[in-house]
Amino acid sequence: MSLPTRRIGTTDVHVTEVGLGGAPLGNLYSEVDDATAAAAVEAAWDAGIRYFDTAPHYGLGLSERRLGRALAGRPREDYVLSTKVGRLLVPNPHPTGSDLGVGLFAVPDTVTRRFDFSADGVRRSLEASLERLAVDRVDIVLIHDPDDQLDQVVDEAAPALVRLREEGLISAVGVGMNQWQAPLRLVEECDLDVVMLAGRWTLADRTGAPLMEACVSRGVSVLAAAPYNSGLLAADWPPDGAFFNYGPASEEVLELARQLARTAERHGATLPQAAMQFPLRHAATAAVVAGVRTPQQARSTVQRALAELPTELWADLEEQAPNRD
Repeated sequence: MSLPTRRIGTTDVHVTEVGLGGAPLGNLYSEVDDATAAAAVEAAWDAGIRYFDTAPHYGLGLSERRLGRALAGRPREDYVLSTKVGRLLVPNPHPTGSDLGVGLFAVPDTVTRRFDFSADGVRRSLEASLERLAVDRVDIVLIHDPDDQLDQVVDEAAPALVRLREEGLISAVGVGMNQWQAPLRLVEECDLDVVMLAGRWTLADRTGAPLMEACVSRGVSVLAAAPYNSGLLAADWPPDGAFFNYGPASEEVLELARQLARTAERHGATLPQAAMQFPLRHAATAAVVAGVRTPQQARSTVQRALAELPTELWADLEEQAPNRD
């Protein structure tokens, strides 16, 4: 099975329109056993996914190790791999036994995260990721969550990655965040190829519109991550207690999601299908990246992205667009 591909910025990197997000492989919220994690990556590959994203943050390196093992033996030129920099994993002097309370991952906290957006820290982070992934290169490197360190990113982290790109050691440079304001500044001030925007360009949250337009004008691609907004849009009918943006959805947000679900159903579609396809309709988007925990999730993610939906659906959904402010 094959998926269409789109280009990252002006680089030679082309990603499949659907990417696998590696946070669940790091035991996000709850444990996933090694066999299930490996089977999920295998199912994603069989479904046509050739873009895989991970980070040291995800399970304190567990996601990178699992993804590296699952892709071992595949020709390296057959897939695109991205990871992130900005968090070094260092020995934890005061482990509690679990990372759930701090990092949201069900793994032992024998190591801890230390933010480091210096040029040296970026290089050290990438070297450690390459070791965990057991590969000699990654294609895309994203600066991860520099919410409070933007000046250092502009002065050190981004230029360090640009130098690695110029040396041919990586192919694309970007930033990955859960907000749009900081990436907008970095798009304007740094030589970026791509932005991974999590949860801010979805059916239920379109606040990232200014960033999306800036990326179009500057030739920067967007990887639209978290299309289900932490689960709110993952079911045909959003249930009571559904999560939105890593926490319980408010009544207002839940009602919006249910209105969107009714509209999708009226057109013979489902809410998750519309959620997967919505980000790809914007000119800035290169791929939609969804977290995958099981083989069934991998298959359904691709099926939803490829489902034929009536054009009239999108006009009706646009009329229900949430506030973009």
